[in-house]
Amino acid sequence: MNRSTLSERALVLAPRGRDATLASVILREADLLADPCSSLLDLIPELNAGAAFVVVTEEALATADLRTLSTWLAEQEDWSDLPFVLLTTRGGGLERNPAARRFLDVLGNVTFLERPFHPTTLVSLARSALRSRRRQYEARARLQALRASEQGLRLVIESAADYAIITTDPERRVTSWSVGAEAIFGWTAAEMRGRSADVIFTPVDRASGQPAAEASDARAKGFAPDERWHQRADGSQVFLRGSMRPLPRDDQGHERGFIKIARDETGRQFAETRRMALVELSDRIRDIEDPAELSYAAAEILGRTLRVSRAGYGTIDKAAETITIKRDWNAPGIKSLAGVLHFRDYGSYIEDLKRGETVVFADAENDPRTAATANALKTISAQSIVNMPVTEQGGIVALLYLNHASAREWAPAELDLIREVAERTRTAVERRRAEREIRDLAASLEQRVTERTTELMRAEEALRHAQKMEAVGQLTGGVAHDFNNLLTIIKSSTDLLRRPGISEERRRRYVDAISATVDRASKLTGQLLAFARRQALKPHVFDTAERVQAIIDMLRTIVGSRIRIETEVAGKNCIVEADSSQFETALVNMAVNARDAMNGEGSLLIQIEELAARPVAHEQTGKDACVAISLTDTGSGIAAEKLTRVFEPFYTTKEVGKGTGLGLSQVYGFAKQSGGDVTVKSEVGRGTTFTLYLPRAERDGTSDDQATLAAPSDGPLFHGRGRRVLVVEDNVDVGRSSTQILEDLGYETTLAANADEALKLLDEVNSFDIVFSDVIMPGMNGVDLGREIRRHHPGVPVVLTSGYSEVLAEDARHGFDLIQKPYAAEELSRVLRRVSAVKSDKGTTSALPSKLTSEHNA
Repeated sequence: MNRSTLSERALVLAPRGRDATLASVILREADLLADPCSSLLDLIPELNAGAAFVVVTEEALATADLRTLSTWLAEQEDWSDLPFVLLTTRGGGLERNPAARRFLDVLGNVTFLERPFHPTTLVSLARSALRSRRRQYEARARLQALRASEQGLRLVIESAADYAIITTDPERRVTSWSVGAEAIFGWTAAEMRGRSADVIFTPVDRASGQPAAEASDARAKGFAPDERWHQRADGSQVFLRGSMRPLPRDDQGHERGFIKIARDETGRQFAETRRMALVELSDRIRDIEDPAELSYAAAEILGRTLRVSRAGYGTIDKAAETITIKRDWNAPGIKSLAGVLHFRDYGSYIEDLKRGETVVFADAENDPRTAATANALKTISAQSIVNMPVTEQGGIVALLYLNHASAREWAPAELDLIREVAERTRTAVERRRAEREIRDLAASLEQRVTERTTELMRAEEALRHAQKMEAVGQLTGGVAHDFNNLLTIIKSSTDLLRRPGISEERRRRYVDAISATVDRASKLTGQLLAFARRQALKPHVFDTAERVQAIIDMLRTIVGSRIRIETEVAGKNCIVEADSSQFETALVNMAVNARDAMNGEGSLLIQIEELAARPVAHEQTGKDACVAISLTDTGSGIAAEKLTRVFEPFYTTKEVGKGTGLGLSQVYGFAKQSGGDVTVKSEVGRGTTFTLYLPRAERDGTSDDQATLAAPSDGPLFHGRGRRVLVVEDNVDVGRSSTQILEDLGYETTLAANADEALKLLDEVNSFDIVFSDVIMPGMNGVDLGREIRRHHPGVPVVLTSGYSEVLAEDARHGFDLIQKPYAAEELSRVLRRVSAVKSDKGTTSALPSKLTSEHNA
């Protein structure tokens, strides 16, 4: 029977007269295909050839055997229900012709048309039948496509051996289990159908509720990722990467279940896991020194990587057939095996270990070596075991073991990883032991070297201390000698002055001797302060390039004719505010240092440049502009480990007797006191560069020489008449002396014993023209007093005096005129006259208040 045709023709069965021909003509005129049939026997073959519907007369069926037709109709495919148009005689309808009921039961899809009829009616019924048949053809096409899709899907599912395709009902019971699922998990479809799919999850995931959580996510979000280790039938695990999705709901909207599609990526995942494990092992091997800790680290990495119950190392007593375990790694809930275990208590596999063979079994109950002792192994969570012996010189000495609490298969890749970890660990442990032996051997040698070195360092330190003490002794001895000489002159001159009747010429000579001796003593104390880096600097604005050019000839004389000196100036504003005398001293010290480094022959480059900001140096980084003065030599250079000490007092890299170690410390002290810094860069064999950084200043338009010329001339000493000076001095004798000198110069004086008293007098009287104050006093010092006066009495100039003050040494830019003790009357007269002249120029001199005048008259 040909059921594949999609014919749209009509078959007409009307055996009497010309009914068949007329009906066919009517249908053809309506553009419908129609073929007449002469008998019921001829109809069946035509139906097999294909037909859309049949037009049949009642009399054609009335006496015919309809079994053949009934059989044909019963054997139609599911999609087919052939339409019939039955032409009945008058009154032949179902309601008036009970015999027509038989035709309905046989034909099924039948329409009755009572004769006589209009041709239009026949055509209308024919077209309706054709439309019905066409819808059947469409249903047939959809059914065939669906069957083809199902067949294709079945082929895909059956051929996807690498994918597990599982469907479940809403309660996660398996409804289908693909061939790939059978291959991946080890359970057959028959074993799994109707069983809970939770069995494929690991015990840990099942305990944490992962199956239900995954289904819940799929139900809520339409998708739930599944990327984790799963359980196989044999107890081993497989890594799947896939997802779970809900199946489409049925026509009533009820949940049908879930589909899980996942790929077996155990190989890829294990390769990545293996790589990470070996990387971690390498890191641990590099960081761990103790062999025991190293072995434990290897066991821990294996245990976590292979997800076993226990992993560890133990030492083997081959004769006693025991293993001693000090420490092992255990998964949560697994007890340690630390202690001594007898192999025979757990099976006969010790014989294999003695031969150096690795012992592996998936299930103690199924292995002949452990079947009898399987319960003992289960008790210690070791139903599945890998025992890998560690041998030395042909004998077993230790054992790397992995235990699992339940049966599981050990994949070849897992055994390869265990073997590689064991080999790497053994090599690392042997290396650590060898290193320890070498260290122990070297320790005694190092101890002896340390003792000898300590003795040598003590001797060198004693020598350096002796050299420092010698230098200090020479310095203090020389100072004491010079001071005693000066004191001798002063003493003898004062004694001679006491003699009665000496001539005026001799008196003047003795007084001049005392004055000259005091000047020499003052110079000597200045040298001491410079040595201690506590000198009171006298900063002023000068051009460093001009100052260098001014002393370049002196530098050439100092370094010698075999050293060529060159200068380079980069910038037009290399102006600084510092003590020019100390600046020149610093240049000389650096030049001498360069000369000694070059052994008196080479070249010295002096570079001067202005910088926008001071570079990083030592602990400070300047943000303001500065001037850098660099001295670069071609000498022997300084070793890197000595660079940090070159500025230390008394430190020198020169031979004994060729340097005291004080020159560079003066440079460092001057730089720091001037608000700058000094750095050194050196390379052994290529030379050294010292760079002095000083804060850049703006040119004030008046040079030092011009300022000197602009100062008022000395004139007569007694120039202070009518001006009042407030003298602040805590030393009574010095105060009396100072007031006496000032009164001799014509000034009116008032003596205050401290700063508080001076401020009080200024507030009450407010008629002083000048304040002349010592720096070091109890309570507020002279610099702070001057600042208070400047703040509250800006019209009163302040002149400071001191023999030495750490305050002045640390703050050279206080802005007040300073007279160094001891001072001469002429110097004091000149300074007071200058500040008085400045005050007069500013118009700050005022008349005495009435209160002061009345008190004076009283």
